[in-house]
Amino acid sequence: MTKRLLNLGCGGRFHPDWENLDFSPIAPSVRAHDLRKGIPFPDESFDVVYHSHVLEHFPKGDAPVFLRECHRVLKQGGVIRVAVPDLERIARMYLLALEKASQGATGWNENYDWMLLELYDQAVRETSGGSCYEYLRQDPIRNWEFIHERFGAEAVASREAARKKGVAQQNKTELFRVKWSYISHNVWKVCRNKLIGAILRREELEALQVGWFRRGGEVHLWMYDGYSLAKLLLREGFFDPRVRTATESQIPYWAQYCLDNEPDGSAYKPDSLYMEAVKS
Repeated sequence: MTKRLLNLGCGGRFHPDWENLDFSPIAPSVRAHDLRKGIPFPDESFDVVYHSHVLEHFPKGDAPVFLRECHRVLKQGGVIRVAVPDLERIARMYLLALEKASQGATGWNENYDWMLLELYDQAVRETSGGSCYEYLRQDPIRNWEFIHERFGAEAVASREAARKKGVAQQNKTELFRVKWSYISHNVWKVCRNKLIGAILRREELEALQVGWFRRGGEVHLWMYDGYSLAKLLLREGFFDPRVRTATESQIPYWAQYCLDNEPDGSAYKPDSLYMEAVKS
């Protein structure tokens, strides 16, 4: 019997054998949906529920609600697979970088700067990309190998996106094109913002814009290590939580879907904590 597979918040990592949902789909085969409003399927619809780098974007108090939805749509004995940034590994590497940089070890000053951003920037940023975007715009990036080892293919994509955005900002014609493309696709939002800007003082408007951004889904609102994620899954009705690798899974043919791994078997996001559990 063919298993039903659900990929939540898929971004650019999806497969035709799966039902794929995302807030802003980049392909016709991906269904648009805001996961803050629940999961739009009946009880016990799927054999597998998977989400990668989604859970940390929910406030701590909302994460259990989201996992209960995952539990609801899973069949009895179904598998949930969760990938999140690994807080323990990030913290341990930050402390190592701090120690090495304090001792004057070659190259570790840059590694320390990056680890501080990795630990903190995505939780506190108030504009898209934050300080990580500025860091990745550098040419050359002196500790690129270190960053690439931690972020894998995601690092390459992020670096290229940061540099393309930087070039666009310097090109007045391209900047004009991007601006008017945004306006033409967001007329109501632009008009609303103009109206609000005419009513509020500058500092009030800035505070509102920061609030909109932080509720927009980019920032990390909580972080997890293996202990806290396992505890949360157990509390929400799953059992036997186990840490996996990017290619290891109890989901049949997992590595062939290339969701957590590249075709050569390397991890797409090496900084991740991968965990699976079963619906009890």
